[in-house]
Amino acid sequence: MTMTLASLSQQTGLAVLDHLETSVTIPVVDGLQAQGDLIVIPFSMVAAAMGFWPDPAWADVPAEGVELLRGEAGGNPHTLVADPGTCRWTTRVSDSDGLAIGVFETSAVAYLLHPEHGATGCAPGTYVVRRQREREGSRSRLVAD
Repeated sequence: MTMTLASLSQQTGLAVLDHLETSVTIPVVDGLQAQGDLIVIPFSMVAAAMGFWPDPAWADVPAEGVELLRGEAGGNPHTLVADPGTCRWTTRVSDSDGLAIGVFETSAVAYLLHPEHGATGCAPGTYVVRRQREREGSRSRLVAD
């Protein structure tokens, strides 16, 4: 089934900004995805750098979604949305770069929704959610969205 931005927004009650075309079909990807200051990486790509706490305390993603990160500059939330019973999430993780926010596992398409950026779909799999950073010469800083 294809999902449009309008139907995802209506399903979740999370509004998107007026400049977005809400009739567009949301693409579903099984690879890297970036959304402003957040990046989603297939777990297999970074597994060697990842660790879980002794009790990762996985939680089901509810129908209304889970706020992953609120943008620093605009204050808009990045929200993970999935059908009930298909996706779980934990923040009890660590990575060698200190950028991981959490990990989610999904057995059906899960969506990342943001009021300004719209939405992208994540194919079934396991993903790491990280902050993005940018380099300026020899210095790096977190992307502020």
